[in-house]
Amino acid sequence: MNERTYLVTMKGNPVTLVGIEVQVGEPAPQFVVLDNDLSPVSFSSYRGRVCMISSVPSLDTPVCDLETKLFNEKAGQLDSDIAILTISMDLPFAQKRWCAAAGIDKVQTLSDHRDASFGRAFGVLIKELRLLARAVFLVDREGTVQYVDLVKEIADEPDYEALWNGLKTLL
Repeated sequence: MNERTYLVTMKGNPVTLVGIEVQVGEPAPQFVVLDNDLSPVSFSSYRGRVCMISSVPSLDTPVCDLETKLFNEKAGQLDSDIAILTISMDLPFAQKRWCAAAGIDKVQTLSDHRDASFGRAFGVLIKELRLLARAVFLVDREGTVQYVDLVKEIADEPDYEALWNGLKTLL
């Protein structure tokens, strides 16, 4: 498996990302993750919908919490044909508890803890921590990656303005 360094840092220290870097214009890689009731979810089940995929280290951290709440709020203003997925290594039980406490009802939280299928496929698995790097991907209805924001410092938020502009072009 490919390993890349110096793309992402945690508290200023470089970490190693495992997997092949996903590029705009490429077909989105397939993966299988778990939903909050432990059922497997294949990315292929979203074919025909625009998908915004948010990769976060853990919902139990301030930036991931803020980002996911913002996406949930934004989802209420978007067409229901858009799937907003937040994927982390958090256990499905923890995700379900966090969603209930945070009032998350429009973003689907998914767990990559079992196989790191998403993390490896999208090249955002942090080798040293077995967490996911912060990134946002937009995938069009045909399954092509149209936008990638791999956030350089894990504690920073993604570029929301560029993300919303990218999403507008897919609608």
